Amino acid sequence: MFRTALRNVLAHKARLLMTVLAVMLGVAFVSGTLVFTDTLSNAYSNQSAKSYKDVAVAVTTYPDMENSKKEQGIDARTLKKIQGLDGVASATGRVSGFAGVADPDGKLIGNGWSNTGANFEPGANGKDPAYDFTDGSGPAKAGEIALDKATADKGEYRTGDTVRVATNGPVKEYTLSGVFTTEDGQVNAGGSLVLFETPAAQKLYLTPGHFKDVTIAAASGTSEQKLLDAVKPLLPKEAEAQTGRELADDQAKMIEEGLSTLNQVLLGFAAIALFVGVFLISNTFTMLVAQRTKELALMRAVGASRRQVKRSVLLEAMVVGAIASVVGFALGLGLATGLRSAMSMFGAKMPAGPLIVSPTAVAAAFAVGVLVTMLAAWLPARRAAKIPPVAAMSSVHAVATTKSLVVRNSIGGFITLLGAAGILAGAAAGKDGRMLIGAGAFFALIGIIVLIPLLSRPVIALVRPLISKLFGVSGTLAGQNAVRNPRRTGATASALAIGLTLVTGLSVLGVTMGRAVDKMTTDNIKADYMFTMAGGGSLDTSALSALEKAPGVSAVSPQTAADFDLKGEWAAASGVTPGDIERVINVTPVAGSLDSLAEGAIAVDDKTAKSRGFKVGDSVPVKWADGKKGKLKVGATYKGNEFLSPVLIDQKTVTEHQAKPYIREIWVKTDGGASEANEKALVDALGQNPAISVMDQQDIRNQFGGMINTMLNIMYGLLGMALLIAVLGVINTLAMSVFERQQEIGMLRAIGLDRRRVKTMIRLEAVVISLFGAVIGVGLGTFLGWAIGQTVRDQVPGYALVLPWDRIGVFLLLAAVVGVLAAMWPARSAARLNMLDAIKAE
Repeated sequence: MFRTALRNVLAHKARLLMTVLAVMLGVAFVSGTLVFTDTLSNAYSNQSAKSYKDVAVAVTTYPDMENSKKEQGIDARTLKKIQGLDGVASATGRVSGFAGVADPDGKLIGNGWSNTGANFEPGANGKDPAYDFTDGSGPAKAGEIALDKATADKGEYRTGDTVRVATNGPVKEYTLSGVFTTEDGQVNAGGSLVLFETPAAQKLYLTPGHFKDVTIAAASGTSEQKLLDAVKPLLPKEAEAQTGRELADDQAKMIEEGLSTLNQVLLGFAAIALFVGVFLISNTFTMLVAQRTKELALMRAVGASRRQVKRSVLLEAMVVGAIASVVGFALGLGLATGLRSAMSMFGAKMPAGPLIVSPTAVAAAFAVGVLVTMLAAWLPARRAAKIPPVAAMSSVHAVATTKSLVVRNSIGGFITLLGAAGILAGAAAGKDGRMLIGAGAFFALIGIIVLIPLLSRPVIALVRPLISKLFGVSGTLAGQNAVRNPRRTGATASALAIGLTLVTGLSVLGVTMGRAVDKMTTDNIKADYMFTMAGGGSLDTSALSALEKAPGVSAVSPQTAADFDLKGEWAAASGVTPGDIERVINVTPVAGSLDSLAEGAIAVDDKTAKSRGFKVGDSVPVKWADGKKGKLKVGATYKGNEFLSPVLIDQKTVTEHQAKPYIREIWVKTDGGASEANEKALVDALGQNPAISVMDQQDIRNQFGGMINTMLNIMYGLLGMALLIAVLGVINTLAMSVFERQQEIGMLRAIGLDRRRVKTMIRLEAVVISLFGAVIGVGLGTFLGWAIGQTVRDQVPGYALVLPWDRIGVFLLLAAVVGVLAAMWPARSAARLNMLDAIKAE
């Protein structure tokens, strides 16, 4: 039986090729994902360990929220005490913050969130151990900076050049004193690093004479723990000390946790691809078993048991799975290498390191490949074992009994209804019903897959008259062939249905959300421009002053983050400009007047006011972040707005309690509306700061809508593999169908059906099957998109279901194209059959 199984694999190489490809693609996705994330994790962990190699103890300080105006960080006296401890080889004070470098065209080098500035702190030898200079030296005075080599190369800067640098304040020009390399994680991940002289950095980022962090190197023979115990008593309460090893371990753990999400997403799509592949594999083995009915029956007649027959089919599947796993794993290694290279396209730079091929990745690849193939082949193997020896006397392939079809349809109907009920119940439950919808979608999809053979006849019957009318005899034959074997048609269409269910569901939800967000933006924003800091940082108060004085400006209002205790509960507030806020944002008063903001009152959105029992005229106790207490009057309530915090307060009141106000954004309205001249005037007023982003209303709409479109495009790309496997399924089905119908095709040729019409018949059959699967997928996907939308509509104002008819049309057109392309090889094979040989074939 073992030799027989191997012989059958070798005898059906071409027919099993599609199965190998399907399994191979799924295995490649699984192994590639595991190898890529393992490699990424190892590279960043090694870099983290390397960056903390010479650090015995690291001290980090955090802002004192109870007194924001207090001097923050480690002062010079405390640092000197740490340096004087026994066992301390060196203790270096560090400060850091945002610093963006402009290229020669005035554009920001980097993406904002990884643009960093820090201090250059030389030791007794005049060198800072954290940086190795390849050219020049570290900054020695306030007007000098040093740049990391990658940033200097991108900006084409050389030692002695003038460089424009943006921090949270106005843009300034510095002289480049040197270029360095470093093991800093931000730089190695594709960011930039600017080094300032220490007093200049302290003035920019903290307080003169103070450091945010301290890195301590141990003298020979001193343990990290002993040093940690000695340092802790010297630190202020807002400081935390850890050993270098603890920091490296914590960072490695954070990296692993961060990559786990990526890992799960990619493996999820690999699972979808393998799930689609199951139908192709099962279809292939079902057809092979059907074609070998006489052979298997003869084996039974000469003494083979049912168990042996089943084992022989499963053994074939195991061999196919093993071959596919080997090829798929090799392809997965190539995929991991490609993903590593592709990171640079997104502005990220992966640290150097070897490709990590773990035993887990190898085991997972082979387990997935072999087990999925054997699982998919189990039902065909079971059917093969049931073939009676008497079937050897007949050349008729085994057909499903009426009883089996009734049982199948009954089970499929029950599962589908159960899934639909779960989806509807989840939609009715709102935001708490997402898990229920997920479970319902799973059962609905399984039920539809079971029912697809039953659905094929009535659905395909709708298009048969049309193709018969358009294509004559070829169309009539294609329609009949498409429903001749409902199980095979259903299994082929199922693969396309699964992929298009997910794609359509995502499209419906994405387009609907995009339309709602776009409407929310246009309804709520009156400003012509919004200004933000690169990387989501805080704009400086100087930017606000500059925009207020810019020519052509009619209204300006910031949104300054302000948190305080309001009547016993913390509340998020925005510091705004009274009188101007209503001109840049659509604020609809419910009660009271927004003019009261200028008198020191607060405005509260209607939902917050209702939940906390606030009414216009109430005087509520407040405790500010700096520890001061007082009372604020509720001067107005307003309709909740997604672009505003729940509480509004005068910007001037906020700045009285914050040493450095955190300005998230500044909204500007200009005379004459948005124009190139107005935008240039505003940019010039800000000193052409490369770190400040300016967006008009269309840019704002594109930003919010662009995130949704980017997500959809990524999803489409990942689901593309599942659709590719579905295409292989159509090719496989048609190829085997042509093989089974050789005699029939020969007879058709003999009575006058020419080669062109034979090709047309096969192509139309493929298109009909593909469109059948697409229609099922589009219908179920639309239903799921609607249901998921019901769970988010309360959180998205203006949410209304939008059916993306253009995209649905594209999906159906692509399904038809898939059918035409998939039929190319089988149609050509059918047309080239020798007429006489085909008639003699069994």
